[in-house]
Amino acid sequence: MSTLREVLESHVRHGSVPGAVGLVARGAHIEVEAVGSAFMDTSAPMARDSLFRLASITKPLTAAAAMTLIEDGRIAPADPVARWLPELASPKVVRTPDGPVDDVVPAVRAITVFDLLTFRAGYGFPSDFSLPAVAPLFSELNQGPPEPQAVAAPDAWMAALARVPMLHQPGEAWLYNTCSDILGVLIARVSGQSLPEFMAERLFEPLGMTDTGFAAPADRLDRFTGYYRAGTEGALELVDAPDGQWSSMPEFPSGAGGLVSTVDDWYAFARMLLDGGAVGSRSLLTPESVRCMTTDHLTPAQRAASGLFTEGQGWGFGGSVDVETLDPWNVPGRYGWVGGTGTTAHIIPATGTVAIMLSQVAMAGPTPPVLMRDFWRHAASV
Repeated sequence: MSTLREVLESHVRHGSVPGAVGLVARGAHIEVEAVGSAFMDTSAPMARDSLFRLASITKPLTAAAAMTLIEDGRIAPADPVARWLPELASPKVVRTPDGPVDDVVPAVRAITVFDLLTFRAGYGFPSDFSLPAVAPLFSELNQGPPEPQAVAAPDAWMAALARVPMLHQPGEAWLYNTCSDILGVLIARVSGQSLPEFMAERLFEPLGMTDTGFAAPADRLDRFTGYYRAGTEGALELVDAPDGQWSSMPEFPSGAGGLVSTVDDWYAFARMLLDGGAVGSRSLLTPESVRCMTTDHLTPAQRAASGLFTEGQGWGFGGSVDVETLDPWNVPGRYGWVGGTGTTAHIIPATGTVAIMLSQVAMAGPTPPVLMRDFWRHAASV
């Protein structure tokens, strides 16, 4: 059986990534390895405390932040979100998913908090990117590859969202990504704080996630990795340097994918979930809130339709939930997600396992790359 270091080093050696940090923990046993380099063509070694752009493994954290407001009694899952997001008071839905964007009908009911948490509000990406109503997500909302400094401030973003027709009626279908960004705006408006302030106060500080935020501080840029993508010739091209898009606070803090963090910070969040919401003697979330986050809420038809992203598994709040053992790593109840910048993080409540791997090369599409699958296979064998 290969060690974690051997798994990660094989991909660095073959040139698919400059480096990676992996963590696999089961109970008190923790295996952590940092391999390769933080940048291409340099001798800067990857380190356990290297900073990465988390991309979509931000989503579970945003869901947890929303759960703290639910526990406070400030919002409830059944609440219509228009109370705080008036831009969504009268949403329009395309008459048919493959129809033109100007052929719309009114939403048959209000969008609720629960719809946002489960990605069934009607906004987001389907498995078919060619549908006409998908194009405005890119052109109007900048929902493509992450560019933090290119997205409008929350109020302007919500105004643009109000002009975009929904692809499905509320509650009808699972659609990827956009609901987490809407949820981030909701959290800010309900709390009266910015999303970075609220998440720092309610999650990062209690969990000791000292390296997590929506930008890399100037005094930590020496630990910030480069971000790359595969070019047309296969060689890696630099997308973002440490002093680039994530080096200053964005106008729109993305609840869908905006965080910068380290493997140990995400591990602290994972431990809290495995401990039923507890952080030492303090309860950050109730066990019931954690159960709701890590339980599949989709119908079989919704799971099947979301297959490009979830590969037929389910969805909780902010992350996927395995419901079938299709591969060695698919354990029923396994919760977590992947990030388009090359990140993956999951917990398995049944075994007390945490598996986190952070790399710095953009995924080519929704399908997880071989590195992630090899990492998952190793984690399943521990």
